[in-house]
Amino acid sequence: MQTILSIANLSKTYATGFKALKNINLDIRRGEIFALLGPNGAGKTTLIGIVCGIVNASSGTVTVDGHDHVRDYRAARSLIGLVPQELHTDAFESVWATTTFSRGLFGKPANPAYVEQVLRDVSLWDKRDSKIMTLSGGMKRRVLIAKALVHEPQILFLDEPTAGVDVELRKDMWEVVRKLRASGVTIILTTHYIEEAELMADRVGVINKDELILVEDKIELMHKLGKKQMTLELQQKLGAVPAGLEGYDLELSADGHALIYTYEAQGDRRGVTRLIEELLRQGIRLKDIHTTQSSLEDIFVDLVRSET
Repeated sequence: MQTILSIANLSKTYATGFKALKNINLDIRRGEIFALLGPNGAGKTTLIGIVCGIVNASSGTVTVDGHDHVRDYRAARSLIGLVPQELHTDAFESVWATTTFSRGLFGKPANPAYVEQVLRDVSLWDKRDSKIMTLSGGMKRRVLIAKALVHEPQILFLDEPTAGVDVELRKDMWEVVRKLRASGVTIILTTHYIEEAELMADRVGVINKDELILVEDKIELMHKLGKKQMTLELQQKLGAVPAGLEGYDLELSADGHALIYTYEAQGDRRGVTRLIEELLRQGIRLKDIHTTQSSLEDIFVDLVRSET
């Protein structure tokens, strides 16, 4: 798949000596949804700020659809839309006025029909004449999305787009994201709602302590790093894990009425069969069996902890 955004050897050290990013290398594919995950302070917002021209890099390059974001700033920036974390916009302007103004900032000709379509897509058309100050927090966030989209960008950054948003609005916003992706827009998002990344993203990147520690296809990541846990409910209580089963990663529940077996999601299924056969051979009778599998959140937490 063609690369639309290329980040090479990117670093940022502030005047105070604080190192926010170190040697970041990342290629974003055209038309994908890429989730950038990381704990607070890891460098996500700094990375987005550099790509969007808000923060100056200490070293490295960013290329946006063939345009260097420093030498060819206008062309590169015109291809990018940004929905920031903070709710900041002109409180006394109407929704229509502020959205139309944002389009003009990028030198786009007036196009009322397109502005109308954007406002309809984010469910703001009936609020077009309302002043920003009269809107709810969720509606203001929709305005930020409209302002980011109105100049027809090819890449859209969503920095914590659903922070402080109710469940219904969150679903509406992700429907907008799906439509944008279907139209060919590349989406890069950061989120603390990791289940959203699991639901929406094609690929996942994890940034921690100023370094990009992993970039992986979401399905492959969950296949490679995911774990399954099988709970074997017992008919009779045990006082300890049965002898002879040291080769299995078994844990006895606190009440002694269940054995918990953790294994790799892509592991040999025969290991499960052998375990059950051995339990039955030892006269241990089972009452029920149920399994769970690692979520993307579990994998993320494990990765971050392993780096601390």
